[in-house]
Amino acid sequence: MIFSLIVRAIMNVLTTLEGKISQVVSLCGQLRAENQALKKELQESKQQTRTVIEKMDLARTRLEAFALSLPAEEE
Repeated sequence: MIFSLIVRAIMNVLTTLEGKISQVVSLCGQLRAENQALKKELQESKQQTRTVIEKMDLARTRLEAFALSLPAEEE
């Protein structure tokens, strides 16, 4: 009788532990998917930043060339 109570208690603990492990595994899967999405978003943001920097450099170069082509001010 006491043995069956101990076995039942152990089984309850194992069932609870199994449920918690299942939750952890599920959460790990969700976090992995979220992490991949965030990595992709970060790469896209970095590419956008590079593109903007390139466009700004080009605009600066064109403005500098334009400014140099203007006639000098006469005093």
